[in-house]
Amino acid sequence: MTAVLEVRGLVKVFPGVTALAGVDLDVEAGEVHCLVGQNGAGKSTLIKCVSGAAQPTSGTIRLLGHDLTTGRPGTALSAGVATIYQELDLVGDLSVSANIFLGHERRIGPLLDQRAMRRETIELLTRLGHATLDPDAQVANLRPADKQIVSMARALSRDVRLLIMDEPSAILDPPEVDALFEVVRRLTSVGVGVVYISHRLDEIARIGDRVTVLRDGKTVATNLPATTSADELIQLMVGRSFGEVFPQRSKPSDDVVLRVRQLARLPHLAETSFEVCAGEILGVGGLVGAGRTELLRAIAGLDQASSGEVIVSGRVIPRGRPDLAVAAGIGVAPEERKSQGLWLDWNQVTNVTICDLPRLGRGPFTDAAAEHRAAATQLRSLGVRPDNPLRLASELSGGNQQKVVLARWLLHSSAVLLLDEPTRGVDVGAKADVYRVIAELAARGLAIVMVSSELAELVGFCDRILVMREGAVVAELRGEGATEEMILRHALRTDQGQAQGQRTMVQ
Repeated sequence: MTAVLEVRGLVKVFPGVTALAGVDLDVEAGEVHCLVGQNGAGKSTLIKCVSGAAQPTSGTIRLLGHDLTTGRPGTALSAGVATIYQELDLVGDLSVSANIFLGHERRIGPLLDQRAMRRETIELLTRLGHATLDPDAQVANLRPADKQIVSMARALSRDVRLLIMDEPSAILDPPEVDALFEVVRRLTSVGVGVVYISHRLDEIARIGDRVTVLRDGKTVATNLPATTSADELIQLMVGRSFGEVFPQRSKPSDDVVLRVRQLARLPHLAETSFEVCAGEILGVGGLVGAGRTELLRAIAGLDQASSGEVIVSGRVIPRGRPDLAVAAGIGVAPEERKSQGLWLDWNQVTNVTICDLPRLGRGPFTDAAAEHRAAATQLRSLGVRPDNPLRLASELSGGNQQKVVLARWLLHSSAVLLLDEPTRGVDVGAKADVYRVIAELAARGLAIVMVSSELAELVGFCDRILVMREGAVVAELRGEGATEEMILRHALRTDQGQAQGQRTMVQ
């Protein structure tokens, strides 16, 4: 096989931090080479160096014999490197087709050839199995899964020789993941080399050919077969024996904290009713677009419901009033935590205390010392690393950023916590830590509603599971005895009885 990418002895030093300390990686034409490692292992820095977004301190990068150690993105693009980052870099105010061809627009003389770009956009979206996506739609109005598809189409709009995919399936449904894999296989069949980064270790055996493991900025294993067991990969990633297990939890109480009664936001959310007790973790499953996020947003008042009511500890929350929802004890950890849950340019203290400044002040002024003590206490109780409350939120790993969001609501003495994909983009080592934190919050008596696309997470961690489809709850499963197959079967069913809103109860 022909080597598309050759990385040798790559080192990247930032002020005070050595992000890469000697990385070797080979990617052959027509193969999917999976790259795994904990957050902070150096994966993101490595792909930034290969794509030209960062210049390595030393070492070499060669693509089909051409030197790519220049740190110039244009050089990498011209050589055939396309990168799909986990944090999508799309322009929300532009259309789908404008985003796909941004920087290499089709022209007729000095004028943009809109017809050609629209036609090619349709062809690209068809290749990706999303021919129904409107090329003229504004990207800001798309759901996260569709934005991922646009980012993929943009990468494929060039003459790709090496495609780097950073967590491409994180926000995709199982059917969309299958479509993604079909696209990857078509690319490799014509000689494109693929670097596939994922925290979902079960995907590696499905799509990968070889695996390289990074730890602490170094290559600790390479040329592993894709059939390598998850346990072995995890041990290589964390440097110790580790099993991704869910913490033992005590039985929830019978005291109902949250009551949702016939809550609806038509046409996105049909009438929904359920209760959550103190110490209970209620999971919400379903495909992307099933209405899971819409349900949480309606409960929190972020979107105004068209009917129904939300009651917290006997207190009715007026619809569409997130300020009163927070005051009543509802906390939200959104799916897009970087853009919706955190102020990345603020330090951790300010992010944690933002909802409690009046309580921490002296008259009209903030008591900085009290604010720091209050935030530091919560951050340390959740094990945020590094232990420096003044560090910016942008400098933390995904797992630690999630803990900062949780610390905010813990300080606020929330009674209900709404979690939307709490472990999205979090590595297997940090996932267990996030599970521990959520379990501890439940043990303190919080009622928790958790949306997750990780079926194993729902089955292994939740007391009950609601399954949604097309904006309605179509099944309620007990956590004990539930299986991933059961959740997926209900999420995909289209029988007439459930289409009319009937809920299947599984004891």
